[in-house]
Amino acid sequence: MDEPDGALTQIVPGASKTSAPGHPYSGLAKPPARDAILSQTGAIDLTVRPGNSSIAFYLGLISRTGASKGEIGGSKMALRHTFVTACLNMGLSVAKQSDLAAVKRFVSELHPVTTDLPMTRFGSKGDGGYVMPDDLEGVVACFSPGVDNRATFETSMIERGIPCFLADASVEAAPVQGDMVHFTKKYLGVVNDETTVTLDDWVAQHSPGSGDIVLQMDIEGAEWPVLLNASNETLRRCRIMVLELHDMERLMDKHAFTIIRATFQRLLRDFHVVHIHPNNYGGAVRRGAFVIPRAIEITLLRKDRAKPTGYATQFPHPLDQINDQAAPDVVLPEGWRR
Repeated sequence: MDEPDGALTQIVPGASKTSAPGHPYSGLAKPPARDAILSQTGAIDLTVRPGNSSIAFYLGLISRTGASKGEIGGSKMALRHTFVTACLNMGLSVAKQSDLAAVKRFVSELHPVTTDLPMTRFGSKGDGGYVMPDDLEGVVACFSPGVDNRATFETSMIERGIPCFLADASVEAAPVQGDMVHFTKKYLGVVNDETTVTLDDWVAQHSPGSGDIVLQMDIEGAEWPVLLNASNETLRRCRIMVLELHDMERLMDKHAFTIIRATFQRLLRDFHVVHIHPNNYGGAVRRGAFVIPRAIEITLLRKDRAKPTGYATQFPHPLDQINDQAAPDVVLPEGWRR
């Protein structure tokens, strides 16, 4: 059965990587089992059929949740409120959709450029390894918030003589030890308190000298407020940024799109996108024919380091590796390319 163009649908199975339960870097909660939903809602049918108007869909949903005509009041706004309430009680989020044309224009700006700098994979061949320019001469430190049970990327930096600074409140220590490893038991956030530290303060407190740094960030969705909160001075100290971007399906959420686009309006003033690779742990969703990977790895290079020589044409990049070997790969969709 074909789906209406307005449906946002999961098309590639995958589970987001999570950290310790309940902390700010945790991914989306696992959806409740189907039987649990049915027991709570009386077997609500959430199938959207071609030809159904949104009002008819609301009525069908509301009729099965026990809302009376008096509660509906014949008002379209009341229908929306009841529909949103029903979804919230099933653990679903409802939001106004973004303008699809605006989303398409935005993601096309993320098409990677090529430069004269060689690209190298740092870290493991699977999850935890990243592709970035081999331009590390003079880099004084690598800052890597979000700690996993391995540190292959950080180890590759140490092998180049670059000290690494790690931060995460959900673990007791870094998975790699040594004189060049420095661990802070805090999350990155937008304030400084007992459990969080801002990117500005973390870098200022620990960076050896005032030279360029590498920022490798995988903090399960907290990257958006952290990057927006960072000062221009701190961001411009980053010669290279390697970011895991989460919840990219929220591009189709009107308010989340505003935040995501604002983040990149800041970053793209000073950085080129030089690599992008969907992380197949998150799978992908689609809005009509437009496909959105739910998590992507993106590498940014400060503009003073190299001039673009063209646009990347090979997807996946020859150095890319599948993150989850047990799941299908997610190739950068056509709609994300110029």
